Amino acid sequence: MSGMFVAPSLAPTMERDHAGRAPTGLDRRDIWISFLAMVLAIAAVGIAEVLIRAIALVTNLAYYGTLSVAPSSPADHHLGAWAIAIPVLGGAIVGLMARFGSRAIRGHGIPEAMEQILTNESKIPLRLTFLKPISAAIAIGTGGPFGAEGPIIATGGALGSAIGQFIRVTARERKVLLAAGAAAGMTAIFGTPIAGVLLAIELLLAEYSARAVTPVALACAVAGGLRAIIHGTDAVFAITSFANPDTSSVIVATIAGGFVGVISVYITRAVYIIEDGFERLHGIHWMWWPAVGGIAVGAIGFFAPRTLGVGYDNITTAVSGGFAVGTLLVLGVMKFLSWSIALGSGTSGGTLAPLLTLGAALGYLFAYSLGLVAPSLAIDPRLAALVGMAAMFAGASRALLTSIVFALESTQEIHAVVPIVGGVTLAYFASAMLMRTTIMTEKLARRGVETPEDMVVDLATSELQDG
Repeated sequence: MSGMFVAPSLAPTMERDHAGRAPTGLDRRDIWISFLAMVLAIAAVGIAEVLIRAIALVTNLAYYGTLSVAPSSPADHHLGAWAIAIPVLGGAIVGLMARFGSRAIRGHGIPEAMEQILTNESKIPLRLTFLKPISAAIAIGTGGPFGAEGPIIATGGALGSAIGQFIRVTARERKVLLAAGAAAGMTAIFGTPIAGVLLAIELLLAEYSARAVTPVALACAVAGGLRAIIHGTDAVFAITSFANPDTSSVIVATIAGGFVGVISVYITRAVYIIEDGFERLHGIHWMWWPAVGGIAVGAIGFFAPRTLGVGYDNITTAVSGGFAVGTLLVLGVMKFLSWSIALGSGTSGGTLAPLLTLGAALGYLFAYSLGLVAPSLAIDPRLAALVGMAAMFAGASRALLTSIVFALESTQEIHAVVPIVGGVTLAYFASAMLMRTTIMTEKLARRGVETPEDMVVDLATSELQDG
């Protein structure tokens, strides 16, 4: 029997064709699933565009009093102390939506998708397809320090699950459609189709086979092509080229990746310590916790306006070396406090953008500090910021290949491939050594859900799995 990657915690069974034989390749059924995945990708891109504009609409309305979907940042508002109340109001609305709509809109989305795959045959309630992006638009548009990518990944996955519930498919095929929708959603935001495929493999599918990967890859190709038509082919984080980086910068950037990986463990733990703190607020109903978290978001945003909202421009500026060191230090500390408190409160929003911001800041500050100690090395801290960005992603999620490829695709900086691979791998290793779970799986472990930590090949016993 030919072996394949399977998650050891998922009960493997033999999937057979109509003649009772174990299939060895793809067939017409897989063409149908792949077609559904490509249609799903078109829908995911549409949802991504709607969410981006919905966030802009809420931002313009809440901070500027204008009815517009033009991109804007809450950091430029002139409301003074009144702006502190806006995230509180947004948190209250999200809490009410969670209480009377679906509690599943809380959080950043990927753990919830993983839980449905592992415990509910990839069946996500249809209402989440609408409630998740609406709640995220309100949370982020009112200053929540989150990225748009998490809600889109969750919404794309929910849409794929919904299609798999309306059309007769196996649980395994539904899982593939869920992963295809999630990966297409990530591609629609960042223009990273390869990283989207790898994200699905490392965090959602927990397997590698032609039957699982082909639909996901085609969905990412469609999403990537449509995004290029809409937004062009420029890198989402357009930075100064690192053509021919010197040896000292490469070495320091690689070491910085390991340093950021260690820090990612404590950042993950801090998020869940804060979440535990909210769980102890017995006198306040959980639907009001996002409003309580919004007080911190608003207060921090009053002193550090750049912490408000998505902040993708912060990542670009940090990796480009556009921030003064003091400004970058304040941004990193304040963004961490704002994001961790808001996420711990159970509001709706993505974690990737905050993690990338923190990683870039830590990488840059690490290399800059080392440059002060040894100025003769002529270290370029921007390269360390790029590696730190990806290392934080890898350390917190342990999606090693996704993090490496994401950094290369989102910046189009192939010249940085060596320190990215080295630094991200060190971060992955440090995280695996220091922490059993990740920012994605800790929540599931607390609920008693066993998550596959590794994919292994056993040529003697591996079997194709069915739902």
